[in-house]
Parts: sequence; C-alpha cells; structure tokens
Amino acid sequence: MSEDSLADYYEDLQVSPNADQETIERIYRMLAKRYHPDNGCSGCVDKFDVVTKAYHVLSDPAKRAAFDVRYEQIRNRRLQLASAARPSNNGNGSRDQEIRNAVLSVLYIERRNDPSAASVGLWQLEKILGWPEKILEFHTWYLKEKGWIQRTDTGGYAITATGIDVLEENGLMIGKDLLLPQPEPPATGKETDKGNVKEIGRS
Repeated sequence: MSEDSLADYYEDLQVSPNADQETIERIYRMLAKRYHPDNGCSGCVDKFDVVTKAYHVLSDPAKRAAFDVRYEQIRNRRLQLASAARPSNNGNGSRDQEIRNAVLSVLYIERRNDPSAASVGLWQLEKILGWPEKILEFHTWYLKEKGWIQRTDTGGYAITATGIDVLEENGLMIGKDLLLPQPEPPATGKETDKGNVKEIGRS
C-alpha cells in the first residue's frame, strides 16, 4: 500500500475538514513560509513537501471531494494501526525496543496489505504511534542500519524479510482484523498452512 493510503491532508495542513478555501489558502501560506527550504531558521524540505501536497489536493474542489470520500476510512485505518502496534507497557523489555517493534508492526501490516507497494512515511508513523518525529528518526535509522527496514522510492519506509523474521522472533502481537484474509483450504479438504502467515504473538 502506498504512502498516500495513509495521508491525512487536513492534518498535514493543520486545518479542520470543515475549513473553507480562504482558510486553507491562509494556513498554507503560513506553513509554506515556515518550512520553505530557503528559511534558515525553520526550513524543512520534507515538511514543505507534505504541506504543499496537501494544499494541492484541498485547494482543488474536485480533488478535495474525492479525498473526502475516503477520509473517514483513512482515520479509521489509522486508529486500527495505532491500536494494533502501540506497546503494551507490560514491563517486558526496554521502551526503545517496544518503539522499534511498534514501527516494525505498522510496516508489517502495510507490507501484508500490499507487498509490492508498501510504504509509510515518517510523518505517518508519528501520527499513528504518537511519538515525536525526532524519536522516530533515531529508531528508523537503527532499523535501517540493521537491515530490518528499507527506504522506498517515495521516501517512506517498508519492512524487509529480515524485519519480519525479527517480529516473529519477538512475538509482537498484531491485530487479527488488520491482516489479509487467509487463503481458503484446498477443495480436497486437506489442511495446509502453505502461504499462511501466522498471527504474531497470539497464544
């Protein structure tokens, strides 16, 4: 699933879904000035690109209408991901390890839903998991150096096969409702687990 599948343009632009075009224009100009790469104090290429993309969608009536159709689905999906991946705070292991497992969990879910186009950006991870971007930057760097995640062509992150192995070893729980449906049994009625991915961490 592409990074766009998790984009919340209202949140990216910091406006209400009920905001009028004048408000969207005003807020965009303010944020674009703040994050423009030429701004030596607060310039940020990534954030500038995010708010600009959001503005291009929300300032176009046709594009905004199409986005609004799936807006609730996006919000519900984020809540599901957050519920599935947030650490349990049960005292087992370090907080840093729990954060890294949560990041891997979100990326695992995306890879399961679309193996060929899985990508989640840093901003999306921040929204889903609730940790500041600066904290996630360290952990995504660590996971990338270990070879458990990789950067995608869109600038986001995707879990690798090694990363999936790590999740299985750690026994991290992932919500059953977020996994793809399991394949139907063969017509012969014989049981097989070929091609199935077990639900990690369930007892």
